[in-house]
Amino acid sequence: MRTIWSLLTSIFLILSPTVAYTQEKGIPQNNFDLKIQETYRIELKDGAEIIGSYLGSDSTYLYFRSEFIARMEIPISSIQELELLNKDDFHQGVYWFKNPHATRYFFAPSAFNLDKGEGYYQNTYLFLNSFNVGVTNHFSIGGGMEFLSMFGSTASEDGFNPIFFLTPKLSFQAAQNFHYGFGVFYVNVPELFSEDREGGGIAYTMGTYGKENRNVTVGTGFGFTASGFSDKPIFTLCATSRFARRTAFVTENWIIYNGLNSYGLFSYGLRFFGEKIAVDLGFINNKDIYKSILPGIPYVDFTVKF
Repeated sequence: MRTIWSLLTSIFLILSPTVAYTQEKGIPQNNFDLKIQETYRIELKDGAEIIGSYLGSDSTYLYFRSEFIARMEIPISSIQELELLNKDDFHQGVYWFKNPHATRYFFAPSAFNLDKGEGYYQNTYLFLNSFNVGVTNHFSIGGGMEFLSMFGSTASEDGFNPIFFLTPKLSFQAAQNFHYGFGVFYVNVPELFSEDREGGGIAYTMGTYGKENRNVTVGTGFGFTASGFSDKPIFTLCATSRFARRTAFVTENWIIYNGLNSYGLFSYGLRFFGEKIAVDLGFINNKDIYKSILPGIPYVDFTVKF
């Protein structure tokens, strides 16, 4: 049986190198009880999108005003979704769509949660695949597996004995710009030259200060295996800052203590995104990697929201 430290080291070698207010969505009921002069994003059934201020309605049409059109008549039957916008959604007069991947940095989570029914697929280094789904507005669950081990010495007789993991998370909003949460990262790995498997992971808590486009998350947790919990903590410090409509800076940093020593990884990079997709390009580094690889081990993933 491997020690907690060796299991955690395996997790980081395999996976590491490899804010939010709920807005009004859907078509409001109660005879379209929209707010006069408030700004909405209107998504039509043909995929077109309109940004406009609400003027009123009748039984057939909703009426909006845009920057260039004084009055638009939109058939109610053509509307797929309505979303109330606020001043934080506009930057120098330009509408910034909602951050599609605010619940996670590169691998570590933030305390923001997926809305009920939301989800995403994430692929890291092509061979690591995962999904996350919002079960409620406060609880999400995810999981994934890698496919590289099916080609290596850990493959079982049937040729496929992958590493897989689960990532349940519970999170809440405590104040206007502060969210907190709890979660577990559980990973199950095959033992070398054996069909036996070993499970363990990290139980953690974290707090996120800021909004979806600009925030900082501090987290701490303890590693565990079947033999129990480690008595040494793990710390994370992550941040993101969206500086353009489709681009943000992301950094994710880990410190694991093992007795008197510590092992750290830090990462930095850019996230490029559209309304339903995000692509991360970054680098992973520490004092050992720095000596041989500059500016660090390349990191790449992409995420598709659904």
